[in-house]
Amino acid sequence: MCAVFGGAILEGLPITAIIQPTAFIIVFGGALGAILLQSPQEDLINAIKGVPVIFMGAKEKPHEVSEFLVGLALKARKEGILALQNDIGSIDDVFLKKGLELMTDGTDPQLLRDLLETELAFFEEHVTHASKVWEGLGAYTPTVGIIGAVLGLIHVMNNLNDPSKLGGGIAVAFVATVYGVAGANLLCIPMGGKLKGNSRTTIATRAMMIEGILSIQAGESPNFIAEKLKVFMGGHGDGGDHKEKAEG
Repeated sequence: MCAVFGGAILEGLPITAIIQPTAFIIVFGGALGAILLQSPQEDLINAIKGVPVIFMGAKEKPHEVSEFLVGLALKARKEGILALQNDIGSIDDVFLKKGLELMTDGTDPQLLRDLLETELAFFEEHVTHASKVWEGLGAYTPTVGIIGAVLGLIHVMNNLNDPSKLGGGIAVAFVATVYGVAGANLLCIPMGGKLKGNSRTTIATRAMMIEGILSIQAGESPNFIAEKLKVFMGGHGDGGDHKEKAEG
């Protein structure tokens, strides 16, 4: 969006010609009202919560999580699963912490898998609905932009006898269309796609957590767990580091 408007300014278009508060209010206010009417409150809240994920990426670091799980597997093999209780309190990730707590409490492996996978499925569904809020906002802005353009032309037609008011009405008409198209295709729809894309990292990392937790519970070899978890990172994990730690 900055490139589009920046290019227009470099071509000699005055910045004041692009900044039209009336057009902004019509387009984005109207689109926001439509999406508020369409979407449940929970989806709206999740869409807003997803803004940091859109611009900063997922906070989960798959390699660090994998290394941590392999370290726990090594400790569990040497000292027993109950020895991991001292490590759980320092974990910030709520999903990982819950899984490990249930594991050390002796929860049946199948029940533990079902619970964590169900929670992950609901998280994925929430992300999908949140991204649709942004995509829906992108679908409404061009239409509301056309409405703004029509309103601007109506204003022009009502003031044909007063040339001093024609410029403002025409500006609102054209700028509202620009806001609608640009807001949809350069902001809202890309934000929805970015939210889904960045959330895939969180989903894959949590799936890796589930597999790692269950593998630790099953008493599998730390080396084998390290190789298993590499699958969730596309096979490009720190396999050497894992192996060295597991053998240490």
